[in-house]
Amino acid sequence: FNFLFPLTHFTAQFTVTGPDHPVTASLGGEAVLSCHLSPRMSAENMEVGWLRSQDSEVVHLYHDGQDQNREQMLEYRGRTELLRDDITNGRVFLRIYDIQPSDNGQYKCFFQSSVFYKDALLELQVAGLGSDPVISVEGHQDGGIRVVCQSSGWNSQPEAQWRDLQGKILPSASENIAQEANGLFQTKIAIVIAEESNQKVSCSVRNPRLDQERESSMALSLAELFFPRVNPWTVALGVILPLLAVLTALASYCFWRQRRAKGDVMRRGEGNMVRDRQRFKTKPKVKIQGLRGFDSVFGGVSGSGSWAEGEEGAEEIMIMFEPRIFNCHISQV
Repeated sequence: FNFLFPLTHFTAQFTVTGPDHPVTASLGGEAVLSCHLSPRMSAENMEVGWLRSQDSEVVHLYHDGQDQNREQMLEYRGRTELLRDDITNGRVFLRIYDIQPSDNGQYKCFFQSSVFYKDALLELQVAGLGSDPVISVEGHQDGGIRVVCQSSGWNSQPEAQWRDLQGKILPSASENIAQEANGLFQTKIAIVIAEESNQKVSCSVRNPRLDQERESSMALSLAELFFPRVNPWTVALGVILPLLAVLTALASYCFWRQRRAKGDVMRRGEGNMVRDRQRFKTKPKVKIQGLRGFDSVFGGVSGSGSWAEGEEGAEEIMIMFEPRIFNCHISQV
């Protein structure tokens, strides 16, 4: 007797199906890539693996009932795990940990039995948002002020825009997108604002793959750019400290002048005393004119008087006797 059996019973033909849309993952997060057989059958005794589609290098390999890590790419070692809870139904999942920018791209998922091989392509999109935009002023250009917005760390080419406060997109003067050594992108976009303008602007950078964006946390105006707000205490200290320094210097100078003047007076007084002592080492005899009851030679008369130098070495003395005052002209005898 001849019996006919379905062809699939002998050849075990199947197809492999992956996600019908890109799988999205965030930088530093996790991604799960799924594949399944159709029709449904066990894949426990099959070889199952994920390859990078562009070079067919091994991301993860399962064979003979266990993981095979010898052929795995170095950059994926310790970061992958095969979830085979549903492998008897021909469905498996690959989990990738600590997503890196280099993980972005196409993968190939394959199943191979002893007589049949089939694979499917799937795409992983690493959705990493870059840094917050940084706004700075570069200087004058075309009669206006050139303002620049920069952001880095984007896993795919970002889109940057200038907007006014109403959200209207403003034309940019220039835009530059460059890929860094780590595979991430940075963008730099500039706008020229008229000097007389008081317009406020903001900058936003968007990841078109995720439709997510980062926007600068502040809106700037030319007045704020060139005349930034200053803390009142800073202004007060800036005025008071120099003033105190000037007052201290003036007080020190006045004190020095006062001490110097006092020293000069004392030195002059000492000089006069020395000269007086030398001048009157020999007591002069004084002839008094116009005094009744006194001898012509002045000596031993009590009274008070002051000396003043006259012509040719002569001296004048003013002597006060009660009740009259007399001026006398004296000279050395």
